[in-house]
Order: sequence, then structure tokens, then C-alpha cells
Amino acid sequence: MPKEPVTRNDVAAYAGVSTAVVSYVVNEGPRKVAPATRDRVLTAIRVLGYRPNATARALRMGTTRTFGLITPDGGNPLFAELAKAIDKEAAARGYVVLQTSADGDPETERAKIAELLVRQVSGLVLVAPTADPDLSAAEVPAIAINRVLPKVSSIRPAYREGARQGVRHLIEHGHRRIALVIGDASPNRAVVAERDVAAGEVLPVRGVQAGHRAARAERELGWEDALRAAGLAPGPVVRVPFSRAGGRLAGEKLLAATERPTAVFASSDLQAIGVLRAVHEAGLRVPEDLAVVAFDGTPETEYSWPPLTVVRQPLELLAREAVDRLIAGEQTVEALTLPTDLVVRRSCGCPN
Repeated sequence: MPKEPVTRNDVAAYAGVSTAVVSYVVNEGPRKVAPATRDRVLTAIRVLGYRPNATARALRMGTTRTFGLITPDGGNPLFAELAKAIDKEAAARGYVVLQTSADGDPETERAKIAELLVRQVSGLVLVAPTADPDLSAAEVPAIAINRVLPKVSSIRPAYREGARQGVRHLIEHGHRRIALVIGDASPNRAVVAERDVAAGEVLPVRGVQAGHRAARAERELGWEDALRAAGLAPGPVVRVPFSRAGGRLAGEKLLAATERPTAVFASSDLQAIGVLRAVHEAGLRVPEDLAVVAFDGTPETEYSWPPLTVVRQPLELLAREAVDRLIAGEQTVEALTLPTDLVVRRSCGCPN
């Protein structure tokens, strides 16, 4: 025989209180409950294994206490770490997170947003959204992370300053020909160019995710800023996908060049990991033959060989700010930029 579910009446009887008091404790109001009484109710809930009806509770309170989270790529370590941080911050405030991925496709992203709204989420977190979704009828707060949208509050790292700091560090090591590995090209093709910074030449790139495009532009500008400030000519730019395979392909192209660079600034950790493999396969050494600095700072960079020097995104702070703003339900559109950190390890030439 299946066990009968524990009811609110059971909890009230066990704690010696009315069912209304149980409701006040479970729903955190609308009336206050004396601490001793509240403890008795919570003890009864724990001992009996009472599980309140979440749907009914949400209808009473007017909120599901649930956030919808959409990332561009659930398999990317950066987005996985950010999702973990958002989930932790939400849980600490009594919220749960429904996470899904847009797979870099605007149509998929729009469909996922619509599905989450049907599920009556209390807010939306869009990480590097691929498009500019129309959220005017959503009636829930939304936050964009790692991309600025015109009608939605956004939180992002200081991409340009972070890139400038990473490249400046390579210059301080004496490097004068510093390449840039950045997105985006087709999966099996790298686009290589010598950049004329003064003329502002930019290769046309098609099929790039909007969120990645904006971040890529800022990191590229930061690379240029550092070289220009040091009076250096731009090194080669290799445009490849934001992936390990893309980085490996970029590394092979750079190492095959007649005048190869002595250092590389990679716009993502995954690309930098791929560059490391290309260097090792060529029988060369990092940092002796090619120094490498990456942007993102995911945990796997601590365990590459050599460990990667990185410009680390403030993922925990990004998550905290996003959750706080969703809970506050702020209506004012605001663009918040958070500082990055340079984490020095061995791949740049430092002895760490």
C-alpha cells in the first residue's frame, strides 16, 4: 500500500498549532510567528517529511521563486562555471534555477525564452544572448550577462581593459610581436591577417554569435590599445571558433608563419588550450618559444601544462549582481561593468 502523503493538518497536530500557523511558517507570512512556535513547526515538517505543494504556494505568493537561465553553450566550461555560481546565489536566497542552452541559435533562444515564461519563472538571465529578444510583454525582470542589450539591464566584465592588461603583461616580458587568437571562423578554417591598427582594417566575419561578436570586438580593441601604447606594430590576428579545436588550428597557423610571433593573447581559455597543444605537437615549449595569455580564467587553466596565465572574469560577482537585481525587480535599464583580474602563472614566462 502506498504511504499517504503528509498534510498540513498532520504538521499542525504534531506541532500543537493551527493549520494557519503552519501556513504562516511555510509561506513566511503574512503574519509573524513566535520563534519557539516556528521552531516546533519546522521540527514537525522535518520529522514528518512534509512537502508543501509548490504550485499552490506560488499562486498564493504571486511568485514561483524560479529563475530561467539561458546560456549559449552548456558544454563550455565558462558558462558551466557561471551557471553554477548563479545557481548557488539563487539557492542562498530561496530560489531555484531552470537552466537551458540556446546552442548559439537565435530561433532556439527565442523558443527557450517563451517556454520559460510559460513556466512562470520569476526572472530571466540571458548569458551572451545571440539576439536582441523582445521582452516587453514578459512582465518579469531580465538580466543580460556578457552582452549589452538596448532595453535590458546588463552585467559584463571589463573586456577591453582586461585584454589590455593581459597584453601589457606580455609586453613587460619583452615580447614585441604578439598575435591575437580570437573568434570567429568556420569550424575547419582559420582566417589570418596582419592588422593595420591605424587604418582600422577589420576582416568580415560571418555567422558569429552576437554576444561573442561584441565581446570579441572589445578584447580585440584592448589588444590594440596595449600595442599602440607601447609603440608596437600589430601582430597577426587569427580568427577561429571559440573552441579547443579552433585554438589548435590557430596555433598551427601561427607556428607555420615565416615570421612567427613570440607571444599569443587568446580571447578564450578553450582557444588557449588548443594553442598549447599545437605548440607541444610542434616540439616547441611554452613560454620559451611561445608565451600565452588567455581571457576567461576557468578552472581547467590551472591544470593545463604549463598552467595558463589568464585574465579572469569575475563570475561569482557577475552571478551575485544578476540575482540581486532580479530579486529587486528593478525596472531601470542599467549597464554594469565589473573589473577583471590578471592571474599570473607559468605560460607567460613568470616563474609561478
